[in-house]
Amino acid sequence: MHRRSVLAALAASGAVVTLAACGGEDDSAGARSSASSAGTPTAAGGGAFPVTVEHRLGSTRITEAPARVVTVGYNEQDFVLALGLTPVGTRKTLSYDSARRPWAQDLLPGGGIPEVGQAELNLEAIAALRPDLIIGAYSYMEQGTYDQLSAIAPTIADVPGRTEGAAATWQEELRVIGEALGEAERARALTEQVEAEFQDAVEANPGFSGKTISVALIISGQYYLLGAGDPRGKFFQDLGFEGNPTEGELSAEQISLMDTDVLVVLGAGAEEFTANGAAAALAVVTEGRTVYVPAFEDDFAGALGFSSPLSLPYAVERAVPVLAAAADGDASTVPATL
Repeated sequence: MHRRSVLAALAASGAVVTLAACGGEDDSAGARSSASSAGTPTAAGGGAFPVTVEHRLGSTRITEAPARVVTVGYNEQDFVLALGLTPVGTRKTLSYDSARRPWAQDLLPGGGIPEVGQAELNLEAIAALRPDLIIGAYSYMEQGTYDQLSAIAPTIADVPGRTEGAAATWQEELRVIGEALGEAERARALTEQVEAEFQDAVEANPGFSGKTISVALIISGQYYLLGAGDPRGKFFQDLGFEGNPTEGELSAEQISLMDTDVLVVLGAGAEEFTANGAAAALAVVTEGRTVYVPAFEDDFAGALGFSSPLSLPYAVERAVPVLAAAADGDASTVPATL
């Protein structure tokens, strides 16, 4: 499988899942988010336009504040909601019912956001919504898809990460989407607010500092270690842990590389994970320093997948007590699942 296809599949498994302006009015679309009512979309914030946004596939010029935004990636709808605009269309999630996500209930329209495809995007449905901006900032978008979407409306492809192959951090994604919506100042303030929640958690849990953590994603019996290049791996490092230097797919002979101070297992419960004898024998497992997130359908897995300014505070609140129990060295205090 093509490397970017593999990365997209991994993103989709635990995320939301999982991707010249057309004007006009449409009173069936969602309203500006601050309530769950429906109505004519309101344009985004009062930033200066035009703006040019850089992304992996080039640059996109946005001539005026967008009012009709379609999100086609794995988490962008949360970013748009957080910045005060309700998307008129979004990609359907694969393994998590995003309509129920607790961190966005007060921002979602009552009838939900119209969906424009799932594993594959429905270009006709996107065009029918007459977007003036399409956002795929975390979509692993290919050039062909970008060209097709750009023929419908100005399109933002993936925001570059700091290193080759890495996804953008939520801060980088929020900055770019804020610029595109004319909400740069709001994006900066929101970044500071969410970063402060992480810092509070770090200061309240000095025991995390200096401890190594492995974040293992299990898909169809195959093991993948997620590092800071994946938003789900970065989440735990942002809480003060040191990441496992090994990333990517593990062979059967590499199971021992997961034997760090703390282990987080995404996509398998204790019974399933320890059915593998090599995994069951790891000290991090036998000594009760392993935390399980068995179902991608769970709200915590969904929050980790979205890795958005809305979902991250929820994920921090859920994760910190469990991680503290896993890191304290007392096996009797460790909950089996998160």
